[in-house]
Amino acid sequence: MKKSTGLLAAIVVPAASLKLVSLVLLSLLSPAPLSQAQTNRPSGTVVSWGSSFLPSVEPGTRFTAIAAGYTHTVALKSDGAVVVWGARNDAQITTVPVAAQSGVVAIAAGFDNSVALKTNGAVVAWGYDTFGKTTVPIAAQSGVVAIAAGYGHTVALKSDGSVVAWGRNDSGETTVPVAAQSGVVAIAAGWAHTVALKSDGSVVAWGDNSYGQTDVPTAAQSGVVAIAAGGFFVVTPGIGVTGLAGDTVALKSDGSVVAWGDNSYGQTDVPVAAQSGVMAIAAGGGHTLALKSDGSIVGWGRNGEGQAEVPASTRGVVAIAAGPRALKRDGSVVVWGGPAVPVAAQSGVVAIASGDRHNVALKSDGSVVAWGWDDFGQATVPVGAQSGVVAIAAGGTHTLALKSDGSVVAWGLNDFGQTTVPVAAQSGVVAIAAGAAHTLALKSDGSVVAWGRNDFGQTTVPVAAQSGVVAIAAGRFHTLAVKSNASIVAWGRNDFGQTTVPVGLPPALALAGGGGYTLALVRDPAPLLTLLRNANQTATLSWTGAGTLEQTTSLAAPNWQPAPNQANPQTFSTTGAMKFFRVKAD
Repeated sequence: MKKSTGLLAAIVVPAASLKLVSLVLLSLLSPAPLSQAQTNRPSGTVVSWGSSFLPSVEPGTRFTAIAAGYTHTVALKSDGAVVVWGARNDAQITTVPVAAQSGVVAIAAGFDNSVALKTNGAVVAWGYDTFGKTTVPIAAQSGVVAIAAGYGHTVALKSDGSVVAWGRNDSGETTVPVAAQSGVVAIAAGWAHTVALKSDGSVVAWGDNSYGQTDVPTAAQSGVVAIAAGGFFVVTPGIGVTGLAGDTVALKSDGSVVAWGDNSYGQTDVPVAAQSGVMAIAAGGGHTLALKSDGSIVGWGRNGEGQAEVPASTRGVVAIAAGPRALKRDGSVVVWGGPAVPVAAQSGVVAIASGDRHNVALKSDGSVVAWGWDDFGQATVPVGAQSGVVAIAAGGTHTLALKSDGSVVAWGLNDFGQTTVPVAAQSGVVAIAAGAAHTLALKSDGSVVAWGRNDFGQTTVPVAAQSGVVAIAAGRFHTLAVKSNASIVAWGRNDFGQTTVPVGLPPALALAGGGGYTLALVRDPAPLLTLLRNANQTATLSWTGAGTLEQTTSLAAPNWQPAPNQANPQTFSTTGAMKFFRVKAD
């Protein structure tokens, strides 16, 4: 389909005054000339910059191990390389360092970080370094044989049977007791507690014990061959996170399972099917998995997203991770669970948004439906957002609604003040957006209001975005605005160039932000025409990009028609009547 650029591209003047013509009118009406690749983009092009946001995995890739973090998945390939995906494409989490791209033999996933064990016994850790959990101490840089990761701490088992732990220690989870300083053969990390399996089959646990997760029962004091630890955030409505729950699971040599600690979702009530024939265990955020010797999986506990409902077709499994994930005998990975769409959101929906693990839908009647994880109240729609809503947005663990009166309602996690709506955003708002933990509002006067997390300057609105803004978007830790002249203003985190707007970018129509990248839907640049006078009263006309050359003999009453000659370039006579040219872009 053709579309008119509406731009006068070239003028042929009488031979007497013909010189080098490089169309001043074009330069006034269109963007600056672009590189060849940009100039030849088709209509409606999407431009991206910053980090790559899709895992580079060839079809048929075989995995040998898997691990599940809070919102990301880590997989170990058969060639010793690590692949990470999820976390809303947050590049800080999903970008695997060079050191973990080969020679890896084991992996672990924490809340927002990953850990890899190399063949030489060294540990590599990446992601967010909150509490210092990815800063590997000297003691864990060699001689390590196993690794584990919790919410804010990391654990390593040394070849001499000792344990090294670092990171968050609010509950003593990294203070290794004497009993775990030797003779240890396996380790596990819960949200705020740590577990060690001794060579004599006994279990040692330390750290947070609010739910009895470190009180090892008699049944787990001998004959244990494997251990696992789970946990999740405890949220008090109207307050937020008030604690970290935890539970511990042990697999006995007779194939039975013992579980203790928090039982809010029945995750420590071992079902009959998991009381024998079990060969591996995994513990997640309120749910537990057991792998049977026949390759089947038994799941129980928290099931809000179907995580404990193992698909009947999931057979031939050789390893499991609570998330839930399963590694099959053929090297493929199976993932299940995820919140089922509620009946209320199955019709009449006009807009949708998704956070880390929750979803939001806006209905045609102005009501909002939310579902999925509700650990911070992000899926519990407040009264103020149950009617009169015209737009929605979802951050990592918080939710926004724009009302028809121009006010904003926000709910969910408020650890950075992202749901505390400032006075400036309580009226006159026409658009909203949300990042991982920051919130944006566009006012009717073209100004932007931002609040919440600001460690990368994502809520410090630059002067250029304090007026004349017509659209906003948020990446995980960066912020974007489109001005009335279709230019882009970006600020916040820039570790992958996500706020460095490419030079010569055509006018932007829409923006979107990811973990470490930015997407822009841009308007096509008009083709650039050049006219050169030759000897003997001839001229050469050429243009960049694809399109149809049109001509007319008058600009007062133009009648644009396809030029008889569509060759590019072309040479023609400059004698005779004046002609005007333009290009209708493809």
